[in-house]
Amino acid sequence: MTGRRSAKRIVNDGETRVLFFFYGSIHTYLSVMRIDSLAATAGVEIVWRPFNLREILIEQNNTSFVKNQVRLTYNWRDIERRAAWLGVPFAGRPPYPVDPGLLALRVGVVATTENWCPEYTRAAFRAWFLEKKASGTPVHVEAILSALGNSARDVIAKAQAPATDQQLKASTEEGRRLGIFGSPTFAVGQEIFWGDDRLEEAIDYAASSSGK
Repeated sequence: MTGRRSAKRIVNDGETRVLFFFYGSIHTYLSVMRIDSLAATAGVEIVWRPFNLREILIEQNNTSFVKNQVRLTYNWRDIERRAAWLGVPFAGRPPYPVDPGLLALRVGVVATTENWCPEYTRAAFRAWFLEKKASGTPVHVEAILSALGNSARDVIAKAQAPATDQQLKASTEEGRRLGIFGSPTFAVGQEIFWGDDRLEEAIDYAASSSGK
């Protein structure tokens, strides 16, 4: 079995390493729980970028996933297997789908502007996957914000403001421009890697692109 090799490419230190993710994505849980540790080990700085994947999937006529119970059952089992293999906690199948009003997503956008997106995102996914508290349910979002030491009332007010709508539209348009069709997607400049099973490869690629 051969070892993992970095892709050969021209070094460009100006490229941004971005994690595009959606709070209603089931496979994103594994990545948000692992990416900071992997990135730190590789010396790669990550920009967390929540975006409206649902809007893009509708545009792409790619909404059959939630309706296909056979595939959905497989995907939950796949997550369970990968979680055990990676040492990530998993407490069984959580509620799904979630965040119908995009409240969790909008709060995530606020969190990016105030530099606490990773902490909020991990807390939101832990609550969903380990405590079975559906993302985007107002009472759950409020509890997460309070536990992080934020004023739930103030943050939710910001999340519902026009400025947040504009920022969300901009991040979604960025994902659309890159050709993103799923979450999580890791982007290194114009190069994209889709899925948690591509996370290590993406980090390796990002590190090699910065000459590490």
